[in-house]
Amino acid sequence: MSSERILVVSPYPPIRDGIGSYAVQQVRALRRAGNHVEVCSPEPSAAHHHLDTRGPKGALALGRLARRFDRTILHFHPDFFYEIPATPTSRLTTGTALALALRTAGNVTIVLHEVDHRWAAPTDPSAKATRAVFRAAAEVAVHVPEHRRMMVEEFGVPAERVTLVDHGGDFVARVPDDRAEARRILGLPADGHVFLCIGFVQPHKGFDRAVAAFGDLGSAGASLYVVGSVRVDDPLTADHVAELERLAARTPGAHLRLSYVSDDRFDRWIVAADTVVLPYREIWSSSVAERARLYGRPVIASRVGGLADQLADAPGIQLVDDNVALALAMRRAVSGAASGSPADGSTERASAAWSFADGVDRESVQAEVRRRAGTGSASRAARRATSAAGTGSASSPLRRVPTLSLPPAASARPGVSTVKKLIRRVIGWELDPIREQVSRIQRATVESVDVLDARVDELEDP
Repeated sequence: MSSERILVVSPYPPIRDGIGSYAVQQVRALRRAGNHVEVCSPEPSAAHHHLDTRGPKGALALGRLARRFDRTILHFHPDFFYEIPATPTSRLTTGTALALALRTAGNVTIVLHEVDHRWAAPTDPSAKATRAVFRAAAEVAVHVPEHRRMMVEEFGVPAERVTLVDHGGDFVARVPDDRAEARRILGLPADGHVFLCIGFVQPHKGFDRAVAAFGDLGSAGASLYVVGSVRVDDPLTADHVAELERLAARTPGAHLRLSYVSDDRFDRWIVAADTVVLPYREIWSSSVAERARLYGRPVIASRVGGLADQLADAPGIQLVDDNVALALAMRRAVSGAASGSPADGSTERASAAWSFADGVDRESVQAEVRRRAGTGSASRAARRATSAAGTGSASSPLRRVPTLSLPPAASARPGVSTVKKLIRRVIGWELDPIREQVSRIQRATVESVDVLDARVDELEDP
């Protein structure tokens, strides 16, 4: 195959961005294949070109740059191209300009890591322009079959132009696969089962679910590390981080490591782990899952979005549907490691059919008693994990109340958004302390109810 001049459009290091990390690996693979590759990023970075790609002007400037290359690979996310907050008018004008830019650029591949039904909502007057963006591309690359269906049926992209690509197809190992050495470098204990949640710390990642599900596994020598940095600095994320800190502080064996993680260190954490936990509330595909697969690490993941499709053929995968299943899967991982049995639950299912028979010795009877006692402990731990995570607990109604946030300063009427933004800036010093105080009261109320619920649970089940 002859060499091509390729432009990759994506956030790029040192900017901390999951799509940017994916793009780095893609660029390396394209260069290994002999292509000349340049990168354009929306912000100043290590990329060759920097363009403010938001709005109609940004879209048309990107089109002019793309025409200088044989092929353009555009990693799409609306935040890269649309004003924030976007209005129907701005989405309409930006979508129209971006569709025109992609058509005139020629050979463009749009890579989609996630798809939102709302982009093509019939009730949105700008949806037609959004659909035109994807139909303007020569190819739309997605990671899961559901996204392919959406592109064809909801966005109207011809089926022959929508391709499925392996999320981890360009991924290569960055560090040696040596667990003991990785633990030594990271300062982790040499022994004991290590669970790992890693990535940007955001509410939808559900890392708090993993801490709650971990429960009392610290007493069995296990540990859980939540590792990553905060990508979005907003009140909702700040509240989530504060909740994570409180959960980790009162859970023996749970550790929260909030800091930037380089690519090499990211992989070293995965190598050091026995089990990678992905307790996501919302996600479509996961680079963390691919890197865990690259190093052969077992994964416990929520059955959400496209994860089931992405991980369908991966060994050592456990998909869970709720907090109880998450807690039980983590407990099985620890007990399986201790006994040398597989972590898929097959040993537990086999022992559940065990029955007393003539000639069974005393040690076998005692072993069965201990097993059943452990099962009871697991059930109680699962209930408590569910309670701590807010599902089925006395505080569930309180947890379902959304965190107080200010409405977006946006309007469909021309000029009104600007006025609203100005008013927000002027009165923000008065409103922000009120919002923060209401959030603190809400958290304190939830904690108080949970403490009372735990005391009742202890009295009923000592």
